[in-house]
Amino acid sequence: MRRRFATGPARAALVAAMALALAPAPAAAAPSHATAPAPARATTGTTYFVDCATGNDAAAGTGENTAWRSLTRANSVVFKPGDKLRLRGGATCRGTLAPKGSGTAQAPVTVEPYGSGVPVVDGAGASAAVLLQNVEYYQLRKITVTNTGATAARRAGIRVLLRDYGIGHHYVIDGVTVRDVNGSDDRYPNPSGGILFEAAGSSVPTGFSGIAVTDSKVSHVDRIGIGITSDWQKRTENPKGPGSTFVPNEGVVISRNTVTDAGGDGIVLFNGNRARVTQNTVDGFNIRSTDYNIGAYAWNSDRTTFEYNDVRHGKYPGMAFAVEGGNVGTTYQYNYSQDNAGGFLYFCQSDGEIAKDGVVRYNISQNDAAGAQGFGLISSFCTGVANLRVYQNTFYAPNAPSLVEVARQNDLALQGNVFVGRPEGSAVDDPYGTYRYNLFHHASALPVRGDHNITGDPLLTAPGPAVRASDADGYRLKTGSPALNAGSRVTGDGGRDFYGNPVPSVPHIGAYQGAPQ
Repeated sequence: MRRRFATGPARAALVAAMALALAPAPAAAAPSHATAPAPARATTGTTYFVDCATGNDAAAGTGENTAWRSLTRANSVVFKPGDKLRLRGGATCRGTLAPKGSGTAQAPVTVEPYGSGVPVVDGAGASAAVLLQNVEYYQLRKITVTNTGATAARRAGIRVLLRDYGIGHHYVIDGVTVRDVNGSDDRYPNPSGGILFEAAGSSVPTGFSGIAVTDSKVSHVDRIGIGITSDWQKRTENPKGPGSTFVPNEGVVISRNTVTDAGGDGIVLFNGNRARVTQNTVDGFNIRSTDYNIGAYAWNSDRTTFEYNDVRHGKYPGMAFAVEGGNVGTTYQYNYSQDNAGGFLYFCQSDGEIAKDGVVRYNISQNDAAGAQGFGLISSFCTGVANLRVYQNTFYAPNAPSLVEVARQNDLALQGNVFVGRPEGSAVDDPYGTYRYNLFHHASALPVRGDHNITGDPLLTAPGPAVRASDADGYRLKTGSPALNAGSRVTGDGGRDFYGNPVPSVPHIGAYQGAPQ
């Protein structure tokens, strides 16, 4: 589907699929080793204070009683290793915070509150409310950022921009809130959104080493919730990508964040290497965009792991997850997906890209693709994704017209999955994929290629009413389920199911591998 760079036949296939979709309805990958930047050892620096309510820019700025008044005064300082910029809680600062100078590995520069309450940085329609440009070793903690202009424009809450910089190190964004950013509907280049990292330029290969976005909230932003993009994408897997070479973004962790009401994509990562996207909630995406959008996905990345995430309420045709765009070894595991109108998974390879070795396992999908026309719970309209393995998932889709829609040749293998369709029957339209040991309930027909597939009620304990992963116990299996010990184990399957149970030598079909209930 790739809306970003798809052209020619791939784009034509996408347009045709979308036309169908919008027509009136008829009467294994190894675990990632990426880690967050390590906490730096305390090093004495200068602490500066800003009180945007009662401060004085003519004061020294080095104590609470001599705080500066404006961000402009703070921006005039060249920060040194170990320095801190502290913003008074409860006060609102208008304009852009754009500090100069960098920290070191032992002594980063820190921006944090003081006093009671939370400080607010209001960009008031600027291109960014917080701009870290060509600096490194920074930590932003426990501040609120907002940035609403008179009209939508290319605009960000927090923008970390490296342009022809080389490798920038150690960026920690922890416990921040970004809200109300009316950016434009632009994903790349010059994206709009809540928390954005951009490796830009054309003369010096540029990227990031050490990004941690943790325990933060992003709400009502256009278009990306949390995103990392790059101008340095060209490689064998993405030969038409921008830039003259490929620069990976190393040591990326995006964890325990909440993204709500994102105009476009929820969480997107370009050029990652062994990144981890874990324990996040994306609730409401593709809300205002005219493009195709995904809840959480990687682009042109290697061995990205998405695990323990909740992705919900993607507006049509928003899809929870995707494997595409020059990705190698993407793993989606232990995620919960719910009420995403465009479906659970999209996969695609176009424009000469090579997307391969994806793994989608031990996930639970509830009521995705409800009423979707032209899209299935799992969909593809492109040719050639290699070695995509989808196994041991539970797909409960009682309102989906189609469970699988694959329009072109792909190397897709589905094994040990539970598929529950709508009572009148849901289509399985895939003449290319291989299906083994799957259980289908309310499917209009079994797939044409495969073996050991069965039909029948999987006897899930209480499917349907869950609202998040933590209350998805209803997808366990009852005594007497035909899925019990009816599967075949996949080599290198991770060893644990959605609920943390060990996988037996002869597994059940679906995401649950514990004792019958």
